[in-house]
Amino acid sequence: MTWRAAMQQALYGSGGFYQRGERPAAHFRTSVHTSARYAAAVLALLRHTDAALGHPPRLDLVDIGAGQGELLEQVLALAGTGPALAERITAHAAEIAPRPPGADDRITWAAAPPDRITGLVVASEWLDNISLDVAELGPDGPRLVLVDPGTGAERTGPAVTGTDLAWQRRWWPLGQPGERAELGHPRCAAWADVIGRLDRGLALAAEYGHRLGSRPPCGTIAGYLDGRPVRPIPDGSRDITAHVAIDACAAAGIAAGATQTVLTTQRAALRALGLTGCRPPLSQASADPAGYLARLHQAAEEAELTDPAGFGAFSWLVQAVGIPLPGPLQRLAPGGRAAGEPALTGPVLA
Repeated sequence: MTWRAAMQQALYGSGGFYQRGERPAAHFRTSVHTSARYAAAVLALLRHTDAALGHPPRLDLVDIGAGQGELLEQVLALAGTGPALAERITAHAAEIAPRPPGADDRITWAAAPPDRITGLVVASEWLDNISLDVAELGPDGPRLVLVDPGTGAERTGPAVTGTDLAWQRRWWPLGQPGERAELGHPRCAAWADVIGRLDRGLALAAEYGHRLGSRPPCGTIAGYLDGRPVRPIPDGSRDITAHVAIDACAAAGIAAGATQTVLTTQRAALRALGLTGCRPPLSQASADPAGYLARLHQAAEEAELTDPAGFGAFSWLVQAVGIPLPGPLQRLAPGGRAAGEPALTGPVLA
């Protein structure tokens, strides 16, 4: 079958990896699982959103692909209590897996995000699990790659046509026979749907991503099981993922109504939101040993989240609808596009 059909069945079909209610942290580690400091950055982004919205009586916080609800629970805990913010947060987990036992009662659980959102949407490592097809360039043009879901064996199939071909030509040109493209238009459509649900607010996608001009020539499809990388066999036993053409998703968001966009790295975004990874002054060690150790631990966690060879290399796509981008993100220094990368439509900070 095609890779898109195989991924869909393996991840979301009857008995699929995510339908079983697997704990993602048992199979792979994300920023959410690494440290509550990630939730602190999300809370900072939520506070900026709240201020830009004029402190509405209801402030939506939506986590798409919420897993076990860890991020929402951490943000709610950090927000504390009181009418200033915590009591106005309406937390939504958009997750096809069943609600886990003991989940915070303040979190609404549903398979899809709300139709209308005023607030902040967060999608951490969600787009990479949206199923897509793979194309391989042959002598007569790009052809779909077919995969045996039981063994992972591949062969080429029919020619790429229609929407797939248009997307491939625009966003993932192929130059040499044997080069592959992961046809990301389903992810663009999914992200455009998120932006279309925002009445006013921000949407964040945090992903391993790539941009035009630096696409990986052999693709990125991978498998994860029990905390280690494994062959990407789409048999339902393991997570199947592929990196995201993040610039294509940004363009889709703009077409869907995003009024401002910043596309940057997690390292730059988290530092702008206050996660510096800086060690506390050594003088604190003698004056306040416990406080020093706590701040040292926090600095180590922040350093891991912003490591340019690890989580810090993640792409952060933040798009606004009806409000300005938060000041800390607006202040990120604009950067140039990759060689050959077409300009996105609308105000974009790199």
